[in-house]
Amino acid sequence: MARTLWERYEPVHDLVYFAPEAHRAADGLGMRGFWMGYFALRAAPLGAADPSVVTSCFYVFHPARVARALPDAWGYAAPAEVLAARQEAMDTAMTRLFGSGVVGSAAFGEAADLAWEAAEAADTTGRVLAAANQALERPDRPAARLWQALTTLREHRGDSHVAVLVSLGLGPVEAMVLKAAAGESDGAFLRETRKWPEADWESATARLRASGRLAADGSLTPAGAAVRAEAEALTDAAAEGPWTALGAERAGRLAEHLEPLAETVWESGLLPPGNPVGLTRGA
Repeated sequence: MARTLWERYEPVHDLVYFAPEAHRAADGLGMRGFWMGYFALRAAPLGAADPSVVTSCFYVFHPARVARALPDAWGYAAPAEVLAARQEAMDTAMTRLFGSGVVGSAAFGEAADLAWEAAEAADTTGRVLAAANQALERPDRPAARLWQALTTLREHRGDSHVAVLVSLGLGPVEAMVLKAAAGESDGAFLRETRKWPEADWESATARLRASGRLAADGSLTPAGAAVRAEAEALTDAAAEGPWTALGAERAGRLAEHLEPLAETVWESGLLPPGNPVGLTRGA
């Protein structure tokens, strides 16, 4: 159930990165460029966090990428202002994309309430981003409520995934190289957007070859495929708690509500090819 729900809520959550309303919100706050907006909007639940904290939580970004955005972003807008702008932007984006009739429907309201209940039930022990999002107040409007609940659940899964990667000894660059080799994301896109020097990428690739996880042509070996499968299985298991608490029937109903929303996001063309989270169409 954890994977089924992730495949449906991740596209909806991702509106905060790719919807024009999010970009306008960041610009309106005075953020300088896409990446300052990205880090401010995503990190705001943590408060005015230092770049070292955000680098640790986000895991896959080079420290220099984060340090170019933070703490400068907090000089343009306080975290509370960023959170308010984020909520308004997501409410507006979802209403535009899905239509006011859908957002105002009983089914959408049920989805928002089911997602909120699941997010409240999430165990955030050791999951810093999830805990920070879980602590935010419940929005009154269904679209904002659904997006915030899905974001808490998304960061809960993401925090769990980071813990799994650390336990398997996969550093940020190794994890991304394996993801690209598995065909889930574009390697060059990952390296460039996460701002890792080519030398670091090549060193990680060499280590994975030496450990028998990558073939000479850059494809996954059986050992590489096995560690990827283990990481995904452990992540799914660690992310299952909210859905167990919600119950199979109601979790399944939420998945049904989210499926057309995810499809609408896909059809909008907002998600870039080779997207960094590893979503593939038809998942």
